[in-house]
Amino acid sequence: MKANTLLPLLGLSGSAVGAVVNRHSNGPFGYASGSKESIANLKDKVENVVWILMENRGFDNILGGVHKKGLDNVVNNGPFCNPLNVADPKGEKTCSQFKDFDSVIHDPDHSVTGVNFELYGQWSPNNDAIANGTLKANLDGFVERQIERYNISAKLATEEVMGYYSEDEIPTMVDLVNEFTTFNYWHSCVPGPTNPNRLCAIAGTPDGHGKNDNDFDVSAITIPSIFQVASEKGISWKNYDGTNGAFLSDALFFNWTVANAKSNVVPFENFYQDAYLGTLPKLSYLNPSCCGLDTNSMHPSGNVSTGQVLLKQIYDAVRTGPQWDKTLLLITFDETGGFYDHTYTEKAKDGSSYTLNFDRLGGRMPTWLVSPYAPAGYVENFGVDPATGKSASYSATSVLKTLGYLWDLKDFTPRVSHSPAFDHLIGPKVRKAPQTLANPHPFPEAV
Repeated sequence: MKANTLLPLLGLSGSAVGAVVNRHSNGPFGYASGSKESIANLKDKVENVVWILMENRGFDNILGGVHKKGLDNVVNNGPFCNPLNVADPKGEKTCSQFKDFDSVIHDPDHSVTGVNFELYGQWSPNNDAIANGTLKANLDGFVERQIERYNISAKLATEEVMGYYSEDEIPTMVDLVNEFTTFNYWHSCVPGPTNPNRLCAIAGTPDGHGKNDNDFDVSAITIPSIFQVASEKGISWKNYDGTNGAFLSDALFFNWTVANAKSNVVPFENFYQDAYLGTLPKLSYLNPSCCGLDTNSMHPSGNVSTGQVLLKQIYDAVRTGPQWDKTLLLITFDETGGFYDHTYTEKAKDGSSYTLNFDRLGGRMPTWLVSPYAPAGYVENFGVDPATGKSASYSATSVLKTLGYLWDLKDFTPRVSHSPAFDHLIGPKVRKAPQTLANPHPFPEAV
């Protein structure tokens, strides 16, 4: 991976592409990320980490309607528009809008080449042109791709892929924005589907995977993961598995886990027991359920309302449990799901062959840092690439970089070495936080 070719703003909404927004300083507490003082404070304040990756939602989709100063979203900086035909950019356009789909039935395209079309308006963009900046993401292809994929009207396609939620519909997540720290620019590892992004988050690389291939179903991944490294360092962990047998939980991607730590993968309901009893391990990694109606990961066609129920349950259990004062809860998503490393080659729908070099990030995803030491209502923009000192977007591997500081772990990959950490967002003094998050409610339209 050529770290300097990572496009830090890939997937930002509309006019934010290429913009400079509040370049990173030493943060809300005066700590510089990665400094001796910041790491010492992190180690003093955090003993337990709870980490959940929800599924397949973009920043503007989830937070586009939140009227919070500093959020780079639709209501603050939009609206943003797509042509109905990328070949005719001056033709008819349709724009981002409020629409209350609790469940988006038509799952947007989030294959590598599908995301190419959504971001660049072409299936096989030139990687050299992307790297040198002569080809920039215009984000013009989302609506056309949804229309073509499902043979639906432009109106419905726009509502599905460019729609966003009102504050009234996402009260649980509005509480997270108002009470804790929200990242404006947190990106997925790969502009592509779920499992390569989940693999990258927990192992520091997608390991050449660009689709949800059979390796993930048969525990054939051989590279080290955070679970293996934690075990080797004597750091306790559990993967709380809510997949209900539909597919393997993330820790079971790896043959090491199957051979050495299968008992660390436990039913999701054990999380609540451990949180209320104060017996959470050092690392709690949570797999939500997926992917149809009444599942709780928010993956289309899963419900946003039931996903909020899950987030409230997790928060309330941690907040009222005895380990709250020493727990860092990170809530994020695996990838954007088509809503607005090694080499991988995929045949696109138009017959062209495209090679992804894993040298650019995917789109933005909602991400929250939840802790009694995290600043309330704070919006974090860019972090710092610890290898270069330059401003950079956060990404999935920022968790591994931060855990490295917390537990003295070596960087898993060059990608992790270049990932901004968020240690400096943990402050020196505990503060009061709400006992519970707001209750979600059913949407006026069930689907």
